[in-house]
Formats: sequence, C-alpha cells, structure tokens
Amino acid sequence: MKKPWAGRFKEKTAGSVEAFTESISFDWRLWPYDIQGSIAHARMLARQGIISGDDADKIITGLQEIASEIEAGKFRFRQDLEDIHMNIEAALIKKIGPSGGKLHTARSRNDQVALDLRLYLRAEVEGFIKTIKKLQRVFLRLAQRHADTIMPGYTHLQRAQPVTLGHHLLAYVEMFQRDRERLQDALKRINTLPLGACALAGTTLPVDRAYVARLLRFKRIADNSMDAVSDRDFALEFLSIGSILMLHLSRMAEELVLWSTEEFSFIELPDAFTTGSSIMPQKKNPDVAELIRGKTGRVYGALLGLLTTMKALPLAYNRDMQEDKLPVFDTVDTLNRVLTILTEMLPKVKFNKKRMQETAAGGYSLATDLAEYLVEKGLPFRDAHEVTGRIVRHAIERDSELHELTLDEFKGFSPLIGADIFKLLTIEKAVKRRKSRGGTSPDEVRRQIDRLRKSL
Repeated sequence: MKKPWAGRFKEKTAGSVEAFTESISFDWRLWPYDIQGSIAHARMLARQGIISGDDADKIITGLQEIASEIEAGKFRFRQDLEDIHMNIEAALIKKIGPSGGKLHTARSRNDQVALDLRLYLRAEVEGFIKTIKKLQRVFLRLAQRHADTIMPGYTHLQRAQPVTLGHHLLAYVEMFQRDRERLQDALKRINTLPLGACALAGTTLPVDRAYVARLLRFKRIADNSMDAVSDRDFALEFLSIGSILMLHLSRMAEELVLWSTEEFSFIELPDAFTTGSSIMPQKKNPDVAELIRGKTGRVYGALLGLLTTMKALPLAYNRDMQEDKLPVFDTVDTLNRVLTILTEMLPKVKFNKKRMQETAAGGYSLATDLAEYLVEKGLPFRDAHEVTGRIVRHAIERDSELHELTLDEFKGFSPLIGADIFKLLTIEKAVKRRKSRGGTSPDEVRRQIDRLRKSL
C-alpha cells in the first residue's frame, strides 16, 4: 500500500526509517479504541451528509469485521504501515474498496491518536478506581479483625507510642482513598473529545463534534484545535497519580519487608507469595513486596520520561509525542499487576499479635501518657515533658520500664504523681484512652471503618 503522503515524495521510505519510526509494535493495543472512534466518526460524516449513508454502513461493517479478526488473532499487523491507525485503514480499504478511503475525511492521525489514548486511559482509569476499592476492602476487613490488636507505632523508625494494628492499616486505606479521588478527578480532563481538531487547524467541512462527543460519552469538547492535538497533560496527570499511588504501595511494601524479618517477626508472609534461596535452605524471601518497591522507580521513570519529552515541544503536534504511549502502557500494566497481587496476598498474611503486643510495651512508649497525666494534674506541658524525660532517664539507668518504678521514685520527680498513675501505665489503657477523632482507640478505629465502608 502507498504511504498516505506518497503524492509529495519521489523516493520510497527507507526500510531503516520504517523500522525506526514504527509504533505498531506497541500501539496495536489501542485497536478497540481506534475502531470505536472510527465508527463514531463515520456515523457523524454520514449524518452531516459529508459521505453517503451507504458508504458509512460499509465502513462500519468493515470495521466490525476487522475487530472480530483482531480478537480472533487472525489479523496481521504490518510494520511498514507504521501504526494502528494505518493498519486498520489499510485493512478496511482492502476489505470494502474505495469507500474505506472516505473514513479519514475531516480528521488527521494527530486528533485520531489523541482520541485513542483518551479512550484507552478513560477505560483504564475507571478500572483502577474499581481495583483500588477492592484493595481498600481487603484492608478494611483486616482492620476490623485487628481493631484491638496492639502494636508499636513508630516515628523515625523508633518505637514511639502504642497503637492498634487496625489503626495502622487504616492509614493506607486513607491514602488509597485520596489516590482513588485523584483518579476520579482526572477523568474530568481525560474525558475531553479531541476529534475534529484534525492536524491542528480544524476543518472546512461541516462536522458535528458535539454528536461525536455524545456517541463516545465525552463530557467535554476540546475548544482549541491546536491544544487538542499537541498536549499530553492528561497522560502526565495519570502518570503523576500513578506515581503517588506507587509511592503509597511502596511504603506499605517496605513495612511488609521489615515486619517479616526475624528482628521484627510481626508477620509471616504466605509461602505461595514468597521465594527461597538457591543456596541457603532456610530462607523465605519477601520478593513480592520487594518487587513492588522496585517497580515504583519504573513508574517514576515513566512520568519523568514523558515530562522530559513534552517540556520543549513547540505547537502543535511533533513526532516526539509518539513516545507518550510506552510509558503510559507500562505504568498501566505495572499498576494492574501490583494491585492484583496485593489484593490476593494480603488476606493470607499472618499477624503475630503476641510479638506486636510485647514490642509495643517496651521502649518507654508510655512516656507521653505520663506527661499528659501531669498536664491533667495542672503542670504546663513543657514542664511535664521535662519531668517525664528525667523519669525516663532514671528508668533507663536502672534498666527498668516505667511501670516497674515505685511510687516514691515517681514522687521524687514530681509530688503531683499519685498511686493512680499505675492504672494508666499499661498499653491497653493507653490505647483505649486515645479517643480523639482519628485516634487509635478500638472504638475510634471501628468508627473510622464504618465511615470508610460507607464511602466505598
């Protein structure tokens, strides 16, 4: 088949150029959206009297047949036809004759590819919103089961205060909630119709872009034809949201790695989701969590790569923008794989409640409770903080925990401390008393779970 621009050129395109410029090796996956957009475009052309109804019927039937061939694995994608658009158009012309050549009326590959990518991303983003919901529900079930399970809370990876495991898990549910909201909001900008912008200047033909928007369920129409074909900020926004989502998943993966070590022993990962060593028989490696951590850099790289591609492009379309699809495709695939395997693995993780509780009780984690006790007795917080710090130093020097000190020892630091202090110096009491909104008490955790379930 001749190149669509063959009339202007004397020489054939070099084979090396065809190999260098082709995108069919990866943009073939846009075929459902290319056909969907082409069918809508053909219907509009016929409705506007730009092509005949008979031609439109032939085009639509031909496109549907091509879709069936691709689904059945019978369609041969050709590198010399460069991309998915030309592969489908060439097959259509071969199948139905000259009528197929009328499909490209009033459009360019510039607005066509922007349309395909938007349709593809819209479908994927809608899928991610559902997948994240599934993952959130897994966390909520675990949080409900462990609303009373006490564990150490950390800052600077140092033991800080006792919290409940349910509370800890809900922190990730909140992160995923914002990720989901960001994706939902991004749909507003993804869901914008570029078709009809043509190469960059629109068309002299009487197209009806609003009709195409209705057929393809677009809420908006790109109002500037140059902007419609020359920007990929909607793809960058998706990659940015994907990067933030991977950041959250990576932080969680890091905790799974840490908690599964012998030093922590907070969890045991399921055998089916770990691997062993080729030389050390005793090893059980958290490869899934480590790979989630590793794949985060891959998604960040996709974002940075497309930002760099777009940063200095003059208006309007430039061939550099062909590089937009690989990072988007790779990010979609990575996110899908990570979210799917996590949703499958997490319910099978075993939590060592005894080890968590024992660890939470150490490290003077109730020092803040002691300081707040002194505040309730009328001591300014800064003074209470200093007194408590001296008590902790004394306990360290004696190699004792706070609850092991005598009342006389406590009173040696502040006469405000009475025998009632011993009722407070338990991790169970410390957790239950933290009833402030968003706090770690089991009752508050259950309230948070109910709120989040309703939002899902």
